[in-house]
Amino acid sequence: MKRYQALAEETAQRIRSGSLKPGDRLPSVREVRDLRGLSASTVFSAYYALESQGLVEARNRSGYYVTAHALAGTAEPGISAPQAKAMDVDVSALVFQVLTQARQRDMVPLGSAFPSPELFPFDKIARSLARAMRHMNPWQTVQDLSPGNLELRHQIALRYGLAGIDVPPSQIVVTNGAMEALNLCLDVVTQPGDVVAIETPAFYAALQALQRRRVRAVEVQTHPRTGVDLASLESVLDRHPVKACWFMPTFQNPMGCTMPDEAKAGLVGMLTQRGIPLIEDDVYGELYHGTRRPRPAKGWDTEGWVLHCSSFSKSLAPGYRVGWVSGGRFATQLGRLKLMSSLATALPSQLALQEFLGQQSFDRHLRALRDALRCQQASALRVIESHFPVGTRVTRPAGGYFLWVELPEEVDALELHRQALLQGVGVAPGHLFSCDQRYRHHLRINHGHPGDRRFEPALRLLGELAGRLVASRPTPASAQV
Repeated sequence: MKRYQALAEETAQRIRSGSLKPGDRLPSVREVRDLRGLSASTVFSAYYALESQGLVEARNRSGYYVTAHALAGTAEPGISAPQAKAMDVDVSALVFQVLTQARQRDMVPLGSAFPSPELFPFDKIARSLARAMRHMNPWQTVQDLSPGNLELRHQIALRYGLAGIDVPPSQIVVTNGAMEALNLCLDVVTQPGDVVAIETPAFYAALQALQRRRVRAVEVQTHPRTGVDLASLESVLDRHPVKACWFMPTFQNPMGCTMPDEAKAGLVGMLTQRGIPLIEDDVYGELYHGTRRPRPAKGWDTEGWVLHCSSFSKSLAPGYRVGWVSGGRFATQLGRLKLMSSLATALPSQLALQEFLGQQSFDRHLRALRDALRCQQASALRVIESHFPVGTRVTRPAGGYFLWVELPEEVDALELHRQALLQGVGVAPGHLFSCDQRYRHHLRINHGHPGDRRFEPALRLLGELAGRLVASRPTPASAQV
């Protein structure tokens, strides 16, 4: 165990034992450094690790504090158990069925993949759009074909620079949202029949993309807090002819887990050594709860094997459909494939975001967005702790807006979904998040709707419905003694 890990585990034990209580301030980095003879970077790394576990939170100019839900009695779900074989993917029919039923506006969107549209500055972006269109050179309709508007790509490159990552605009391709970026990457690095390594559980849109491409999936063990297990991945790579990995190392959907920095570095090193591309889905990276954005795996990519995909859809402008991929050694192929498949991303959307980002108001918006999502997560965890049946387990992500809930085995999440729909509540049953629909007593819950007064009553109702399903299961004869 490294020094920072030992310090993090020692502090976590003090929190779990009650020696450190919710709201308590942790010793400052300087105090720990002087008392323990550790470097400041070691102490920071320990506190960052505690942040990623949801046990502490950083407050500007104040220090680190134990979070309000750090001592919640609800345990986290267990580490996933992957299948030991490469599998064909066939999830689309179930995904379409479930999501179509839950898209009505009057439905409480606990199962939605999107945060509330009320969280985003559409009026300011509209003004940016108006200004940009007034000054648009008509020749831009030709000049800004794939790989996209140069000034927008420059602004995106500046965002990478803030994370200490040097990505030239020439390696960035602007796309129609992150899903087009991810699909382009899949098309560039695989052929039908290839094997792709994925997390388990995995985002259903990733599974659908694999199904469309007719590639097979092999699962990698995934921890609900720390993400992809590198030993499991190494075993998968040794046993299967993996052509690419598709992972979400930061605030993974559906679990919300984040790989620690050293694991991300190890992941990139392992794949680079084997010459295996990593498709990195990083659409939630800006939605962190602490003071530091988790560094994407791309930050350790020195040879261009990481294809980093993101978008503004979850952080700034839903509906504008502006995403991108930083393609490394694959950038030229991605640009050409984008040109052949959809020609270009809508120019007005690109110009609106380029203008908005140039005003330097993006970070101000992000601070408010992160704070709203962090507070709403704490509210959701309190309701789950109080109203869900005994035996429920839940993740505590350090960012994003999803919770992964493991219910008692008596609960069929698809039946819970059907009962909730009848009362105007949509959920995402765990069946959607694997090739074989095996997460049958799990749910993904979207807490990204602060200000919606229906949220807490709907979540309480969901817990009550789950409790009834537990109670309605017949007691086994062997237990009736």
